[in-house]
Amino acid sequence: MSTVEPPLRPGRRLTWPWFLAVVVVYLVIIQGLGALVGVDRGDADSQFPTTASIVRNGLLPIGLSVAFGAAVVTWLGWWGEVLRCRVPVRRWVRFVPVSMLAVAVVALNYPNLVGQPISLVLALAAMAALVGVGEELMFRGIGVQVFRRAGFSEGKVALWSSLIFGAVHLSNAFNEGTGAILQAVIVSTSGYFFYLCLRAGGTLLLPMLVHGLWDFSLMSNSVGADPKASPAVILPILLQVALIVTLVVKRRSVEPAPRPEHVPPAVPATEPTPGG
Repeated sequence: MSTVEPPLRPGRRLTWPWFLAVVVVYLVIIQGLGALVGVDRGDADSQFPTTASIVRNGLLPIGLSVAFGAAVVTWLGWWGEVLRCRVPVRRWVRFVPVSMLAVAVVALNYPNLVGQPISLVLALAAMAALVGVGEELMFRGIGVQVFRRAGFSEGKVALWSSLIFGAVHLSNAFNEGTGAILQAVIVSTSGYFFYLCLRAGGTLLLPMLVHGLWDFSLMSNSVGADPKASPAVILPILLQVALIVTLVVKRRSVEPAPRPEHVPPAVPATEPTPGG
């Protein structure tokens, strides 16, 4: 599956099968701790009807998963490479993070948030931020580095890190049933967009920001005792479709054009001097 010889890099080595083991532990932390300390939502239609449900069902397990991801990166000694991306990309790819940030801001369900207690809104914002930090650290941080160090091409780095990111969300089937399958497919495509954010920004901080705000916008439609979805919720769906079409059309122009090799100018032949 590898295409090039992986270069020697600082830090410990983590093969992709061991990365899958790390992901399993990460998943057990989120789902297991959530089951242990979470509160019953009862018959509420809302995903997070109260501040306590956000804190115990989301903030605590997700916060611990962030700490776990940070501990793994520290043990590997990869912080420098994880936080910075030195793989260039074409300028048009910047449209991906810009459009996602713009749509996330526009699609926020402001009426629903205004009607909630300030503690609930702050807890939701903190949880969304932790989701962005934790998932990007695990998949666009550790995952991308694992596949790069294994010698995978950038196309396969993006593919496999995104597929694993989507597969992790299949665990939501315990709560959401078969709908988690469609969610996993959608999340896989989102993972590819977050990978492009990493390439476009040159730092993991950009996909963390985009991911956190994107999730905050989506979750703003499902909080509170009686949430009412905003018509603007259709915008992230439309953008997702538009980005998929754009990438299908321009998938071969993501990588920068190769620079022409420098050819030294030809040295003109000197005419022999008389008597030489």
